[in-house]
Amino acid sequence: MKFEPLDFSKIRTYPVAERANKVNAQSFATPPTAGGSLRGFLDGLPDFLAVQDLRKIVTAVATAVRNQRPVVLMMGAHSIKVGLNPVFVDAMRRGILNAVAFNGAGAIHDFELCYQGETSEDVQRGLDDGSFGMVEETGQRMNAALAEGVARGLGAGRALGEAARAARYPNLSLSILATAAELDIPVTVHIAVGTDIIHQHPTTQGSVLGEASYRDFRTFAAVCAQLEGGVVLNVGSAVIMPEVFLKALTIARNLGHKVEHFTTATFDMTRHYRPTENVQRRPTKLGGQGFYLVGHHEIMIPLLFAAITEELAR
Repeated sequence: MKFEPLDFSKIRTYPVAERANKVNAQSFATPPTAGGSLRGFLDGLPDFLAVQDLRKIVTAVATAVRNQRPVVLMMGAHSIKVGLNPVFVDAMRRGILNAVAFNGAGAIHDFELCYQGETSEDVQRGLDDGSFGMVEETGQRMNAALAEGVARGLGAGRALGEAARAARYPNLSLSILATAAELDIPVTVHIAVGTDIIHQHPTTQGSVLGEASYRDFRTFAAVCAQLEGGVVLNVGSAVIMPEVFLKALTIARNLGHKVEHFTTATFDMTRHYRPTENVQRRPTKLGGQGFYLVGHHEIMIPLLFAAITEELAR
């Protein structure tokens, strides 16, 4: 084979004015100034990639709030452990969040914050000496609340929230569970038996865990049945809530509820398979829109709700 050099002098070109460009100076960031406003900061973000997605999510939430459509928060426990409960509670009180769903660990951290203002033990230290998860008060109080709630016909979330309020714990204002009970907002707890420290406690009743969580699953399915025009925010749940959401949405559609045009958005510190498939992609296939933003919760979530607050104030 012989490869003679090509004659580059015959290459065809065209005027730059005829080229479609993806980047223009009008979309660039505006540098922040000392003492500037939050709105100015948000408006000054560069209009590219994740910022465009963030703005679409914010618009979707604001539109849902204005149209009185549900905005649902699904979450793992980590966002509680990095101090975000005041942000979520404030959004519940202002009518931005209409339902919350989390795993059993989320309920534990919320409940512990409520009764003692602290949570999150040193797992390694407790694992080494066999004391991990063996604290008396959390297991006893939560298991008793769940048992009493089941006897009264309540699900896990409402049972724990009402128990916290009845006990007048010192940090009710920090608790998603207690605030939900006060405001009559559904907070559902989706328990995987064996994953939570209270399941190790001698007062644990498997039948109570199952019944309480099953009632909450039915409530969450009812929330999903009204999602048309709404928004689902998944904050840091990589497995439990994406799986529960997919099943609850299937039930809603199976029973004839139209749930096609809605927005989903996952916020997490890395991209995972189940949130990508079960929150962002599969549920929105019929006409919705799904997003996935990666970043630390303690930065991204205050930014999100600050942007929502500004958008609702426009």
